[in-house]
Amino acid sequence: MGSMKVIKGDITKIAVDAIVNAANSRLAGGGGVDGAIHRAGGPEIMEACRKIGSCPTGQAVITTAGRLPAKYVIHAVGPVWHGGGNNEEQLLAGAYRRSLELAVENSLKSIAFPNISTGVYRFPKEKAAQIAIATTKEFLKGRDADLEVTFVCFDDENYNIYKRLLSE
Repeated sequence: MGSMKVIKGDITKIAVDAIVNAANSRLAGGGGVDGAIHRAGGPEIMEACRKIGSCPTGQAVITTAGRLPAKYVIHAVGPVWHGGGNNEEQLLAGAYRRSLELAVENSLKSIAFPNISTGVYRFPKEKAAQIAIATTKEFLKGRDADLEVTFVCFDDENYNIYKRLLSE
């Protein structure tokens, strides 16, 4: 059925089958998690992203992980928060769901997520964590896939939110 856990740390140092990148739709690298993944993984990741071109909000694509300890990077494009009236919640759930689908389609056993859309995209952290956990729980339910899902939080605030929600 799969499992979920939370850790506090740097997603670029996690040895799993795939880490998820909080990407922009141009797959162009950027700040925050996106920039850190591209810097740590090296130019192979950007090269693979250029070949793909772009990815719509709420979707995800998979590439090499370059020099990272993970085997793959799944680039998930979360929404910018505009107050909640622009399908932001559905788009964020879609980014998590598609990332999980790509993991299963590629026979992966472990995946690590950052806190998608909660940085410069300003998605409320509590709401984003609820969506991430609920979407993952729903995805894992009723599947044969034995997928180990790790939520990797860089900061104490997100870590404490995930820890509390996962224990409820």
